Amino acid sequence: MRPEEFAPQAPGKLLAIGRGVYAFLPDPLPPRLEWSLRLIALLDEARGALGELAGLLRQLPNPYLFIRPFIQKEAVLSSRIEGTQAGLLDVYALEAQVPLFPSPKLREDAQEVLNYIRALERGRELLQEIPLSLRLLKEVHAVLLRGVRGGGRAPGEFRRAQNWIGPPGSSLEEARYVPPPPGPMLEALDALERFWHSDHGLPPLVEIALVHYQFEAIHPFLDGNGRMGRLLITLMLLERGLLPEPALYLSAYFERHRTLYYDLLLGVSQRGAWEDWLAFFLEGVRTEAKDVAERARRLLDLWREWRERYGRKGGSAHILGLLDLLFERPVLTVPLVKDRLGITHAWANRLVQRLEEDGILTPVSERKRNRLYAAKEILEILEEARNA
Repeated sequence: MRPEEFAPQAPGKLLAIGRGVYAFLPDPLPPRLEWSLRLIALLDEARGALGELAGLLRQLPNPYLFIRPFIQKEAVLSSRIEGTQAGLLDVYALEAQVPLFPSPKLREDAQEVLNYIRALERGRELLQEIPLSLRLLKEVHAVLLRGVRGGGRAPGEFRRAQNWIGPPGSSLEEARYVPPPPGPMLEALDALERFWHSDHGLPPLVEIALVHYQFEAIHPFLDGNGRMGRLLITLMLLERGLLPEPALYLSAYFERHRTLYYDLLLGVSQRGAWEDWLAFFLEGVRTEAKDVAERARRLLDLWREWRERYGRKGGSAHILGLLDLLFERPVLTVPLVKDRLGITHAWANRLVQRLEEDGILTPVSERKRNRLYAAKEILEILEEARNA
């Protein structure tokens, strides 16, 4: 990281931490922002799309039933930005304790994704007890790194050593970006916490975009900073009352535009390019909110279609309960159905067989015992590729 790369308008200062080596300490938030017509228009569109999604979520008969698959998708994509290869099916298999993994690496990847889901759920629980805070971040981080790669790198604790960002194997001298050393880092975190609880009059979406940048610039953990920064977006959307459920997966947008995402964050540090970053973030909120709303409507239509079909056939409460369960767990096993519906193994097996005969469930593993079944129409709605 070279000093000449940082313009006079950079929102922070360079700290010499060694011979010819510098770290960047971001200024406390908020920065001075120029409200261009472009930003105002994007903010209005993003708020409108997010409001429409929030309204749809409040109309769902059981919001969490429909939202859990979106949480899992966010976890898969956020982890993929960090290099994991696990997909939704791998995560469901791990949850069901059914070994589908051709390599230990893929199982480790799936566990990292599952930890992301658990970290988000822990963050939601904590928000019912305490405000957004550094304490909350540390508790969520401890869950994120429990028992996975990085688990030996101070989970739940802010770093006491210097870290840096660069290509794999790069040294501190070769780093693309070097966050502040531990002492100034703690001061920057304290300032960030004060910003969370101050009355600065900024629109909440702009506040979240600023906080995401600031967290990434501070990089307070030895590992897991990227995932924590994206979790922080979701937690702030909930805490600020912008969404009733964690349904917005901005990681999909960041993953599609990964190089630009990192370049824009660095552009803020080097040149104070706030407008470009905010425009990118707001466009992500707008596009992903519309995408989630469209997929949620399709899921709701499918749920209604299936319940009407089996209702006409005089379907039992158990078959309707299994249909509901599929929207929370599109990939499941007979034992899971037995436990969740509180029925015998034989009856759970019969229900699953019926949905298999009707083409709703498809076996996705060869094993005879504890076989995995997938509701492929649901997975197709969740995983269908989109442009831009």
